[in-house]
This record gives sequence, C-alpha cells and structure tokens, in this order.
Amino acid sequence: MAVSNIDKIRNVALIAHSGAGKTSLTEVILFNAGAIDRIGTVEAGNTTSDFEPEEISRKISVTSSLSFCDWKGTRINLIDTPGFINFVEDTRGCLRVADGVITVICAVSGIKAETKKIWSYASEYNIPSIIFVNKLDKESANFYAALEEAKKAFGIDVLPLQLPIGEGEKFKGIIDIISAKAYIFSNGKESVSDIPTELSAKYDDYRKKLIEKIAETDDNLIEKYLEGEELTNEELLKGLGVGTFGRKFIPALCGSATSNIAIPQLLDAILLCLPSPKTKSEITPLYAINTKDGKAVEIKPISTDPFSAYVFKTIADPYAGKFSIFKVLSGTLKADSTVLNTVSGAKERIGQIYYLLGKKNIPAQTVSAGEIAAVVKLKDTNVGDTLCDEQLPLMVQKIKYAEPIISYAIEPKTKGDEEKVSLGLQRILEEDPTLKFTRDEESKEMILSGMGQVHLEVALERLKRKFGVEVIMKTPKIPYRETIKAFAKAQGKYKKQSGGRGQYGDCWIEIEPLPRGDGYQFIDKIVGGAIPQQYRPAVEKGILETMKEGILAGYPIVDLKVTLFDGSYHTVDSSEMAFKIAGSMALKKAFLDAKPTLLEPIMKVEVITPEDTLGAVIGDLNSKRGKVQGVESQPDNSQKIVALVPMAEMLTYANQLHSITSGRGMYSMEFSHYEEVPSQIAQKVISEKQKQKVEEH
Repeated sequence: MAVSNIDKIRNVALIAHSGAGKTSLTEVILFNAGAIDRIGTVEAGNTTSDFEPEEISRKISVTSSLSFCDWKGTRINLIDTPGFINFVEDTRGCLRVADGVITVICAVSGIKAETKKIWSYASEYNIPSIIFVNKLDKESANFYAALEEAKKAFGIDVLPLQLPIGEGEKFKGIIDIISAKAYIFSNGKESVSDIPTELSAKYDDYRKKLIEKIAETDDNLIEKYLEGEELTNEELLKGLGVGTFGRKFIPALCGSATSNIAIPQLLDAILLCLPSPKTKSEITPLYAINTKDGKAVEIKPISTDPFSAYVFKTIADPYAGKFSIFKVLSGTLKADSTVLNTVSGAKERIGQIYYLLGKKNIPAQTVSAGEIAAVVKLKDTNVGDTLCDEQLPLMVQKIKYAEPIISYAIEPKTKGDEEKVSLGLQRILEEDPTLKFTRDEESKEMILSGMGQVHLEVALERLKRKFGVEVIMKTPKIPYRETIKAFAKAQGKYKKQSGGRGQYGDCWIEIEPLPRGDGYQFIDKIVGGAIPQQYRPAVEKGILETMKEGILAGYPIVDLKVTLFDGSYHTVDSSEMAFKIAGSMALKKAFLDAKPTLLEPIMKVEVITPEDTLGAVIGDLNSKRGKVQGVESQPDNSQKIVALVPMAEMLTYANQLHSITSGRGMYSMEFSHYEEVPSQIAQKVISEKQKQKVEEH
C-alpha cells in the first residue's frame, strides 16, 4: 500500500566499516518494529538483509539490501550497505536516494578507513546523520572514546542524546538525556527507572552541553538560554531536528544490536532526527535536465506532480528477470503503466510493483513520491537511469563510479564455454557498475576488473551460482612494449625463384627512436625509381605488421621512426607481397642493431594510509620499484601518498595494502606512461615469453 503522506516516510541507510554491526542492527530494528517475528544472526546466516550465499559464507555484506518497517505510523525504508572496501561503491550509489543515515560505530574497534570514506560520500550528498555506538556489551567497549574518535574523524560536533549504564558485561541500559529517564533492558524487555545516583553528575554535565548546543540552532532559543530560562523538552526536540538537518552536529545514541538493547529509542530518534524526503528536498534541492529543451528543472517530491524516479540498483535473477530498484522522486507510479527511460530513450512497461523486505517481494499497486520500490523485467533500464512521464522527460545526473583497481584474466574451466561466460558476466555487470569485462585484443584474454580480489571472487561465485559456468582466475599479462634506443639501418632483400615467375623485393631502411609516447612515423625518401610508387605502401605494411607482432619478445613496437631511403626492383618478379616481406626483414635486422629494449606501463598510484603505517607503506612501494612523488596530510590526519609504480608490481597490491594497514588503507591507480624495464627484469620477461612460445608450438 502506497504511503500517501510523505512526512511519514524515512529513507535511511546504515553505514560503517565491515564488522561494525549494520546487518545485526537492521535485523533488530525490523524485529522491534514488528516487520519480522524472529531475530536472525550473521553467524547463523539467517538475517533478513544478508541473504546472498556469498554474504552468508563470508559473513559480510557484499551488496546493499532493502527492507522496511512501520514505527509509530511512519514507514522506515532501511538500506543495509556494505562496509568492506571492495564494495563501498555500491554503498555510494545507494546513498544517492537516502534522506538520512545511521552511522554505526563499534564501541570496541572504533572508526576505520572505510567508515571515513563512506562518510565522505554522505557528506557529498549533504545527508543528515545520527550515530549509533554499537557493541557496548562487548569486552573493552568504550562509549566516550568512540564519541571523541567520531568528532575527530567527521569534523562535526557529536552530541550525545544518551549515556550508557555500564559497559562490557555490565552494560544493561541507557540514560535518555532529554527525558531524564533510565531505560533498563533484560531478556528483551524494557523497564523505566530513575537515573542511577552514580551517573547523575555525568548526566548533569552532558545535559548542560546538550542544551547549550541545541540553543545555538535558533536565535530565540539562544536568547532564552542566555537569560537563564529553562528550555522545554519540546523546544529541545525541535532544535535537535534543526541542528541535525543542517549538519551542525550529529546526535549520538548507544546500545547493542545483538543484545537488543536501546533499539526502540533508536527508532524514535530516526523519526525525530532524520528528515523525510520532503524535508531533505528543502535542505538539498534536486535538479534534473528537461531533455526537450536542456533546461534544469527542480524536482519536488509531490505525489500529484508528473512521475519521475531514479533507478539506483538492479538485481539480476536468471529466473525472475532483472529487478530495477528505484526511488520515486515525484508523482505516483501505478502497476500496468508505461513510462519513459530518458537515458536509453525506451518506453518501459511497468508490470507488478514490489516493496522489498530482504529477499521477500511484497506486491504494491501504486507508489508515491519519496517511496522506494522495485519492478521486474525492464528491458532497457540500468543503474543510474531516470524513469519519468513522457510529457515531462527529465534526466537526473548519473553517479560517476570509481574505476576498477585490480584485473584478472579469466578462462572457462570447460572449453567452449566462452560465450556462456560472456553472457553471464554481462548480466552481472548490469547490477554492478564497478565491474568491467573486456577482451584484450593483444593477449586475446578475457579480463575481469573490479575493486579488489574479493570483489572479483564474489562476481565469479555469482556467475557459477546463477549461470552455471565456472572460470579460472589468472594474473593478467602485462602489456609490455618494445622499442629502440639507437639509430640503425638495414637491407631487407627477398628473392625467390621457383621455375616460373619469381619473387623479388629489395629495400633499405633507417630506424631511430622517437620521444616516449610519440608512436610511429614513416618517411618515404626514395629518389627516382629505386622502388616504384606502387610498392612502397607494401614496404610500410610489412613494417607495421612486424611492429604489431614484436621482435624481442612478441610485444608491439612503439616510438619508432622508419625512413625508407633506397632499394631495387625487378620488372617481372617484383610484387607487393615481395616488398611487404622485404620491409619486414629489414625492420627485424635493423631493430636488433638499434639497442632494443622493453618498456613497461607505469601507474600513478594514490594511497591513503593512517599515520602509523605511513613508513611501512612507503617502504613497500619503494620495494616495488616505486617512486614516491609526494605525501600530503589529509583532514582526518591520514596521509595521502602519490607514487609512480610499475603495473607488474601492483597486480595484487589490494591484498598487500590490506595486510600492512590492517584494512585501514585504500588506494586508486591509473595509467601514467611507459618506462624502460631494468635489464635484469627485461631478460627474465623475454626468456619467459620465449619459453611460452616453445610450449605453444
């Protein structure tokens, strides 16, 4: 059933690094709100939001999942997002439709690099947040240390609304600072009591700070506060919403997901502190392009306006078809209607509409502005597309996802399954924009690229499970290049006599190196008729074909200037074929006399690392023949290292960086240029290539 009152909708994403407890928290929220009748656990593999086999086996979220519940008359749409570094781009895509976030902080492990990265995405979209300090029932839990770390990491004041009663094994409840009540939890049951005497001084101190911060959100409140008047709870609650919506501070709550402590209070805070889609649109207006006239149009979440929706996620199901998950930006969508996809230009028939509760699909006839839902079997709709009323064709700007950082060559275990691999991966790519699948024309390999090794492994596990095809992952071949460092000249003479008409082609060429990156030049300096005009293109063709095949180790030749300056021909026996062979022969001779060498691709690498592992990361990059170009301090006290490193040294860097930084480091890289390979390494590459050729023949 559609939610008719947009003020009664909250679209909330749970964000944090992997292991902070987002999935467990989603589960107990759904249970307390009555959406599910039992609490599943990550360990048992039976939670609502982690239902993919790859998630159950790894005990981490690898893709965002949708669920919903109703609390005190308000529909809360929950997005449980991945926190593992390989999958945070999926989180980024889903944050595009969130109106608020719950930032989950583990009271034991604190805040990791992934949480900071995801927080930066939420900040980019100007999304208000509340903090939930989780796992206060675990050994070494520290609520106050978590608050200080959050304030430092996020650069915004953190405002506790609750204080824990005990920590670790003694954690049993919370103090609500605004209502001045203590909530004690035992075996899933809640009781209300007075504030414990031993915590009254701490409560008074934090309440004073809270009132002061809230008063600063409004001129009338600050005036009243400075005059010594008491602010009412109603005024505090109203100011709390204003301050949170404006990201002046982040309200902080606490509890335990696995022990089901303080979850009703968190649900109340979602309604109070996080905005509805309407309020969020007032904070950060959303604009789209009218594809008819190219003008920007503000989209307001009004159910009576023309329909528009943004598709932020797809799920490929080999049996049910492709699920397109979207947020209604404006208007109302009805089942059995037709809409326009302004990106593909296709008209899409809307069949059944669904609300998603994990892997369950709840049918709906209509959905209105602000709601999140899904449809199945849209033919020409992908992630980032806009669906809308044909009368007002709008296009919302797509997200630019990060480029893949790791690649592997893949080949099917069963010969002849290449097409099945390709078709299956194309379907998987539809639901994951951060994967890329290409065929390397040079090596003839199928290349799968992604955000890390786990990312690729998960994709291939899905390929096997959903499409019944298995592949082997191999380290991809490095795209080396061959070139020369000196001038040389040589004759290529092809002469063949076999009874009848023979073959004759004769040419002289000079070769010399070009500046790195200049490619190839061919200069025709034939004077007179040493080689007739009709045969000269054949000479160049032979040279180009040889350059493509390589001479030293079978890699393409680059940065070469070739000058054709002399030759001879036979009036009867000369032909294009003969001169093509002659050109190839001349290049092979001259190349070996011109100090040939191998070139390797150099990558520009940017690494974000905590301060305490900076030296270890730089040392590791140096050991990879890297050249550090600079180090910059980041606002969160981490360090950004910029380095140039050979691609050959970076193939498994994601795993190595994870090990060095205990999962706190991140990196990106892009191609920079080619450089000469050190002679010792070049000889190894050449010998391995020659050995491979022998084995192939």
